Amino acid sequence: MYKRILLSAALAIVLSCIASAQPLAMQKEMLVGTWKLVSVSNVTDEGIVKDEAYGRNPIGFLTYTADGRMMGIITEGARKPLSKFWKVAPVDEKAEAFSTSIAYAGTFTVSGDRVTHHVEAATEPNRLNKDMVRIIVKLQGDRVTLRTANPVVWDDGVQYAYQDLVWDRMK
Repeated sequence: MYKRILLSAALAIVLSCIASAQPLAMQKEMLVGTWKLVSVSNVTDEGIVKDEAYGRNPIGFLTYTADGRMMGIITEGARKPLSKFWKVAPVDEKAEAFSTSIAYAGTFTVSGDRVTHHVEAATEPNRLNKDMVRIIVKLQGDRVTLRTANPVVWDDGVQYAYQDLVWDRMK
């Protein structure tokens, strides 16, 4: 009897070690809800971090629905208001407003530690009908960290290895 208990305990320890060594496997239900942006950081191959990639106090929301739809928006904090309705505002004001925000929507799928955004509508036309892959670096409680799967070139002219976006689930 004692040997069976000892053997069962040893087996449980081995199985738990194997399970903890597996990469993060996600289910799409774990992402369902609306998330508020906490921070964005660009990171170079050398590990140099540029915080405030969207300026101080960026505003962003990311929503995943149970039926597989998603939408996201990020804007820099402290944006200047347009002087007129956006359709008739001066070109330079519209250019600044466009360059300080990003939004897109579509569907999403989850596979292993990756969530793929299948873009159907976007403020940036080049994203239309493209897949945007994000690595789910960490999901703990109501906080998730998503990382771009591809390098990003930013307005400072630097090509960054990736961008980390930290989101808190809204309640």
